[in-house]
Amino acid sequence: MQRIAIALSQFQDEQIILTSQQQHYLYRVLRLQKGDRFIAMDGMGKWWLSELIDTDAKILHELIVETELPISVTLMVALPKGNGFDEIVRCCTELGVSCIAPVISDRTLLKPSFQKLERWQRIAQEAAEQSERTKIPQILEPVAFNKIISSFVNFEKYICVARGDSPHLLYCLQNCEQKKVVIATGCEGGWTEKEVEIALQNGFKPVSLGRRVLRAVTAPIFAMSLISAVSEV
Repeated sequence: MQRIAIALSQFQDEQIILTSQQQHYLYRVLRLQKGDRFIAMDGMGKWWLSELIDTDAKILHELIVETELPISVTLMVALPKGNGFDEIVRCCTELGVSCIAPVISDRTLLKPSFQKLERWQRIAQEAAEQSERTKIPQILEPVAFNKIISSFVNFEKYICVARGDSPHLLYCLQNCEQKKVVIATGCEGGWTEKEVEIALQNGFKPVSLGRRVLRAVTAPIFAMSLISAVSEV
């Protein structure tokens, strides 16, 4: 059954006031008709079985769905070149990420516009609907590395480094008892030594993603795959 994200302001007296874009999508794109049912989701954990009634919809009853990870995961990702961040947002949303914080590091070349942020938020919404999630992950505004690195309180914190003898992230996750985790991955060229040093000073632990050097787009998706697998076993 089709899922569609609905803003809280659209809920009125057991009905949903559909926007013109939502009406077009449901009636024209999906070819639904009056009386057909779909799932409305608020993006914060709740689903409702709903029925189309002309330009609005009627809420039939709430649905109990458990598709979220038992752990809250924030990915702090140094922005890669091109449109690679689109794929990161899409795949990591499907894998259960709670929040993605795009970071401008010393080696970041991309200078994102506000339109980029809106695009990433839209991709996250679409991916959450497709993967049957109850929550839409938060996509933060891009910020400089040194301004966000000290923001994570009561988190288990990891920074991924490509070389050295750091423990594998999988091993660390298997021994992690914290319910909130933040994982930092770099852009092309990785983190600078200074950035790694600043991260360590702020409580981050250096970890490895394996013996091979992963692309900037691959690293956060792989990290998210590991934590999704470990937390759901």
